[in-house]
Amino acid sequence: MSAPETILIETRAGVRHVTLNRPETRNAMSLAMVDELLAALKSAESDGVRAIVLKGAGGHFCSGGDVKDMGAAYAGPGPDGQDPAAKVNAQFGHLCKAYAETGLPVIVVLEGAVMGGGFGLACVADVALARETALFRLPETGLGLVPAQIAPFLVERLGYSEARRLAVTGGKIDALGALRLRLVHGVHEGEDAMNTALESVLTDIRKGAPDAIAQTKRLMRRARLHDAGSLIDDAAKVFAAAVRSEEGAEGLSAFIEKRPAKWVQG
Repeated sequence: MSAPETILIETRAGVRHVTLNRPETRNAMSLAMVDELLAALKSAESDGVRAIVLKGAGGHFCSGGDVKDMGAAYAGPGPDGQDPAAKVNAQFGHLCKAYAETGLPVIVVLEGAVMGGGFGLACVADVALARETALFRLPETGLGLVPAQIAPFLVERLGYSEARRLAVTGGKIDALGALRLRLVHGVHEGEDAMNTALESVLTDIRKGAPDAIAQTKRLMRRARLHDAGSLIDDAAKVFAAAVRSEEGAEGLSAFIEKRPAKWVQG
């Protein structure tokens, strides 16, 4: 991918770190940022990294969509006759879906403003870690707007009742409140504590076989929407394929030989 303008990308120890980098707007999500985040994920998937970490620059994660930036796109009908507002909104939906469905583990580091679309990104992550400064909010209805693309992910993460309450009231949640709702999986005070927690999570992820993690995530997504009985045969096929795979052979050998598997060493 070409050099991005709204995000920073760094790879350390096999992990792709992506930083939303518009601190002057509290990392409000512009159209360019949406496209660059999609490209960053695609690149991470093709590069074979072990996980992707999302965070924000300047003490904030993301203050939601950049209303000024997107306003220009809403000015009038596009040359293709499509409603530009719908087109822009759908692109953000594709972003959320891509991060929700990737086989890579996705970890978000949340601090300061976590609003609107940033709230949505927090909901699609596999692991969400919050600083004590994190403040979550859904401001859309107060702006006469709708949290359209993030609604399914809010319901999935928070449950129907809590998602509806927050969306209707535009309610604010602090870090401990987010932990009580299981929106986040840990709250850590100070940068050092957060870095330690993040490294602990990444260490645990590295113990898992990459394809096994991807297949597990894929199966769990299906399990949300299907009766357990309807998945028995397909789940058995997934398990059998894993047993016969290179990862399966290596994992069983490592267990018998009482040594770390090769992917742990990598």
